[in-house]
This record gives sequence, C-alpha cells and structure tokens, in this order.
Amino acid sequence: MKTICVYQEFLTEAHKARIRDTAEALGFAPKFFRPDQFEEAKACLQDCEVLYAHHPELLRAAPASLKWYCCSYAGVDPYCKDPSLFANPDCLLTNSSCYGVTIAEHVVMVLLMLLRRMPEYEEVVRNRGWSNQLPIRSIRDNTFTILGTGDIGTNVADRLRGLGAAKITGLSRGGRAQESFDEVLPIQRLDEVLPRTENLIMALPGTAETVHILNRARIALLPQGAFVVNVGRGTAIEQAPLVEALNAGRLGGAALDVMDPEPLPQDHPLWTAKNLILTPHVSGNMTLGYTCDQNVEMFCRDLENYAAGRPLASLIDRTRGY
Repeated sequence: MKTICVYQEFLTEAHKARIRDTAEALGFAPKFFRPDQFEEAKACLQDCEVLYAHHPELLRAAPASLKWYCCSYAGVDPYCKDPSLFANPDCLLTNSSCYGVTIAEHVVMVLLMLLRRMPEYEEVVRNRGWSNQLPIRSIRDNTFTILGTGDIGTNVADRLRGLGAAKITGLSRGGRAQESFDEVLPIQRLDEVLPRTENLIMALPGTAETVHILNRARIALLPQGAFVVNVGRGTAIEQAPLVEALNAGRLGGAALDVMDPEPLPQDHPLWTAKNLILTPHVSGNMTLGYTCDQNVEMFCRDLENYAAGRPLASLIDRTRGY
C-alpha cells in the first residue's frame, strides 16, 4: 500500500476512522502524527506521496517523490510565495475551503457589534457610566460590499441576506454573477464602488494583487461613518491611514481578525485606535466541530479523485496564489 502522512492536531478518533476507511479502500495506508511527533512524521514522509497537514517546515522536509500536499488551512500564500518548499516542482497543492460557516458567523458578530455601537458602549460601561442613547444601525435594509466571492464571501452574503440586507455587492477577479449576490463586479471597479459602500467586508487571499488593496486613497473614498471588516489577510489593508481615519472619526469603526504583522507588537497603533474590534486571527481556526468535519470530508473526497486520476476539487494554482 502507498503511505499517506497525516500530521494534524484536530483529528478525533471518528475523523481518523473516516480517513482510514477511505484510504484503505483506495490502496493507501494513512499514518497519523500529533504536533509533538514532528520528527516521526518527517521520517514517515520520506516514503509518502501524499501529505495532509498545515506545516511549511514539514513540507520542506518532503522528498521529490511527494506528489500531493493537502493543506488543511484555507490560506496557502506561504506555499505559493516560496517555491523552495517543494522538492517536487510539480507537486499538487490543495487547500481546505471549509471555513466559510465559522468565518461568516464571526463577520455577522462583529458587524452587529459595530452597527450597535458596542465598542463605545464597552467604554461607557468600563467607566461605570449609563449613557444608552447612541443611534444604531441594522443589517436589515442596509447595503454591503464584499471583496472576495469565494467560500467565505458567499457564506457571509447568505447570512446577511437572511438578516434582511437590502443589497449585497461582491467584487471578484472575474466579476462572474453569483446567486448569493445582487451584483458581482470585477475588482477593477473597486474605486467606483467604495464611495457608496457603507459596510466593507474583506475576504481576500494573500496575493501580490491584494497587498494594500485598501490603501490610503481608497480609505478616503469610503463615505463618512463607513465600517470595515477584514477576515482575509492583514496585508490587504494599509494600516496607518486606517488608524488615522478611525481616530479622526471619519470611519464609523472597523473589525480586524487579521493584521500585519501577526502577532501585533505591543506598541502598535492598532491597539489604541478608536472604535476598533481586534481579534487574534480566530474567525477560522479548527475550533468549530463542523469545520473539522468538513476539512476531513474534503480531504477524503479529493483522495478519491487523486486515486482515480481525476482533477482535485480544491486544487490551487500556485502562480496565482489561490
């Protein structure tokens, strides 16, 4: 049997059984390793053609005989930026686009916190005050712009629709129409869309094209009181002008689950910016059971594709970064 190296921290016994049953039926023998078994996994990897993990240094230790690396994270920019991680230049790379549900719930949570002025009310309560008449806004009858219309952006759009959003505009590289959005425009039209964007949600991959896509000039295009939520990559926002716009009261608020760098230095200006909700890259992760279950299911389905010689459903174009 061909060997599969599985190096994950989130697998339950049920997950292992699901992988084992699928693999053995296809002529593969999975070997499971915990995070504290790096050296053991590295040794096993020398005789494997499939690796299921999320560890760049383990991938770097793989021989040229490795044919497929399944990354259990959605973001694969480290692997696309550094081709030297792959001893085999033709090694297939897939990701796990199963984080849409948990990240969409996070987006709804922080949007409601911003719309209902929670950062300001937290300050009132912290100072033992009792001001309770701040004007609030709602998701209902509101408009939203979502940068990125993949798994995350689509899940966000569906939940906003369920809460009564009036209009949801998506922007993507191709601008292809999708059912979850009222309109989808090419990303080249971003400058046209920003002046009418009351709520901007960013769910973009980390590529050369997305670095500082929300720069100083584009932050200035947003209307007075707009909200910004970023759950994609921290590099997508030029952070200094964002802080300036928040502290000046020109933006209504922001919620960042991703920053640049991570973790933030103790003296970084984002820590003290006004009306800013910071979370330490927790919107995705492997902390929701559904996410873990789907992660394993996606790997098993693509293992069936791999064994049959079919295209992998989650295949990444390493030159594009997604």
